[in-house]
Amino acid sequence: YLETYGCQMNVNDTEIAWAILQKNGYRRTKELDEADVILLVTCSVREKAEQAIWNRLRHLKALKARRQQARLPLRIGILGCMAERLKEEILHREKLVDIVAGPDAYRDLPRLLAVAESGQQAANVLLSLDETYADILPVQTSAGGTTAFVSIMRGCDNMCSYCIVPFTRGRERSRPIASILQEVRMLSDQGVKEVTLLGQNVNSFRDMSEVQFQSAAAPVLSRGFSTVYKAKPGGLRFAHLLDQVSRIDPEMRIRFTSPHPKDFPDEASVLQLIQERHNICKQLHLPAQSGSTRVLEAMRRGYTREAYLELVHHVRESIPGVSLSSDFIAGFCGETEEDHQQTVSLLREVSYNVGFLFAYSMRQKTRAYHRLQDDVPADIKQRRLEELIAVFREEAARANEAMVGQSQLVLVEGPSKRSPSELCGRNDGNIKVIFPDAETEDAAGCKAPVRVQPGDYVVVKVTSASSQTLKGVLLCRTTLSGSVASH
Repeated sequence: YLETYGCQMNVNDTEIAWAILQKNGYRRTKELDEADVILLVTCSVREKAEQAIWNRLRHLKALKARRQQARLPLRIGILGCMAERLKEEILHREKLVDIVAGPDAYRDLPRLLAVAESGQQAANVLLSLDETYADILPVQTSAGGTTAFVSIMRGCDNMCSYCIVPFTRGRERSRPIASILQEVRMLSDQGVKEVTLLGQNVNSFRDMSEVQFQSAAAPVLSRGFSTVYKAKPGGLRFAHLLDQVSRIDPEMRIRFTSPHPKDFPDEASVLQLIQERHNICKQLHLPAQSGSTRVLEAMRRGYTREAYLELVHHVRESIPGVSLSSDFIAGFCGETEEDHQQTVSLLREVSYNVGFLFAYSMRQKTRAYHRLQDDVPADIKQRRLEELIAVFREEAARANEAMVGQSQLVLVEGPSKRSPSELCGRNDGNIKVIFPDAETEDAAGCKAPVRVQPGDYVVVKVTSASSQTLKGVLLCRTTLSGSVASH
């Protein structure tokens, strides 16, 4: 029984871990009570995520005790980032945990489980410099099989001062392009209509597996951006990967997350590709984290407010109608009311369509933990977070309302959560669109009305909008290439 917490990388890790166990003869159950092995794929990014795991372990303790009485042993494993960060504490504080495996140790799961069978605790949290699980095709478990995530790299080298990721997932390493293309082709053959390329830092991707590209020059950062590490020469870059992936299936949408703002400018080719290719979504995630240059410097983000805004301007010029999303942290070390107001004004100035906003949570091992003071009181963090969310929603509602009256191309994902008589999908900008489940005509000119299915592309005329969703009426079923030809 596998349970996933945290980010999309963890969902992907769950699929990798399951692929490895399946090959070793394990069967998967959806019923907790049926399982002989329960594995939790965990997250360490914020305190709250870890708290959820400790609470879950308390619940499992009772289950394990009942099993012991019935002489039916139950093995419990903690996988992923929290395993990496808190190995000792998990093994000692929670005697009920049998195995602990970090993000680079999933190949070792069968051995760890065999050790646990003999009644011993087993752990492997060794971080690797080259593990990308390139040869393991994840067993896709995502909803309806319309969309899928493909991991292109692991780890991160940026060392932002608030972030635990480099310590729990290790150094950056990229998967060979050939294995990524193989996985995307397989998904295309299975009928998947949208693939998101996944990495902690996708636009610093560099595949070093092909000898002839190892001497390529290092990219140059544009004005106002810097890194804590030396520019790395060699390898095939993200633009090359994006170009190759987008050619596989003209009916498959391509997205990617999460890029770092510093790695765009030298890659004008990435923005150009997004603009030119009909199947690369006109949507970018540009994590800002703060609107204050002073706080950005303390966070070691490698850019100023001005450089970030210049990038946003450049992106909007290069890709007309682009949808932007971002991440923000409220109440970072030393953040003053003035710094906070600068973040508020950045939210107003950029007017994002989608946002992920959180109160700062200090993590051990990070640079902030060693060098800075977590000096913004919890109640002030909370108030600032609520202010940021309110401003973000106001701006997102305004951005979305601009689409009322327009026709949007939507990939149907399935029934709406709120009402079985409505369908739900996402437009190119990754905004949720809800519309009635009705018969419609097919743009290809077939006369009989058709029933729309998950995985279909439809044209929806937007009739109303909120900060989170668009609602509309169904005009017709179409294809991705057909809808572009008709515009």
